[in-house]
Amino acid sequence: MIPQQKSVKQSQEETINSRPCWLYQLGEVEYQKAWDWQRQLVCDRIHNPQLPDTLILLEHPPVYTLGQGASLDFLKFNPDQTDHPLHRIERGGEVTYHCPGQLVGYPILNLKHHQTDLHWYLRQLEEVILRTLGVYGLEAERIPGLTGVWLHNQKIAAIGIKVSRWITMHGFSLNVNPDLSGFEQIVPCGIHNRAVGSLASYIPNIDIATVQATLISQFSQVFQLDPNTDGPPPFIAQSPLPH
Repeated sequence: MIPQQKSVKQSQEETINSRPCWLYQLGEVEYQKAWDWQRQLVCDRIHNPQLPDTLILLEHPPVYTLGQGASLDFLKFNPDQTDHPLHRIERGGEVTYHCPGQLVGYPILNLKHHQTDLHWYLRQLEEVILRTLGVYGLEAERIPGLTGVWLHNQKIAAIGIKVSRWITMHGFSLNVNPDLSGFEQIVPCGIHNRAVGSLASYIPNIDIATVQATLISQFSQVFQLDPNTDGPPPFIAQSPLPH
């Protein structure tokens, strides 16, 4: 469903109530580098909870990631002989795949400034995706009992998070126009009976920059944040990483 147009008064009220959010639009970044940086940002906010929220948007070269409790049974390849990197990370969920053409978002939010409720946070991330797709006339949906966003029974966006002292990391991935063949080597998110889809199947020639701009707008509305590019340069370590 396409979001309704907000009144000028509503928009002004949201601007007044919005918290600043550092925004990074980085293009293609190696997974390990982005992962290390997320951990650094979380560590910084644990030491200084008043630092602004952050939204990182990027793409990854081909890479597989496993949630902290994910089963290797959902891999269709030998994990010691894979063509692409494979990382076991702190997020929840099973195995997923990242590649160019997939818009990946890493919100580093202090939920004490929003709501200290993980279910609320997951539903808000889904809402961002639903609204983003709605702008293009695509009526995506949630499926009870499953996390993510679905379009015509195909998973269009995956979500997996980690929260430390109410500071979030990891986030979501939205398939815009990726090569989906990498998903054939896994059981995505451990779900056997549902395929993975992309926006390009419904809107030919859609480009990731356009979707990214739409998503930033919807993210700022859902979380009542004011994205800006005033943050420090990316990948700058400012305090020791947690052990």
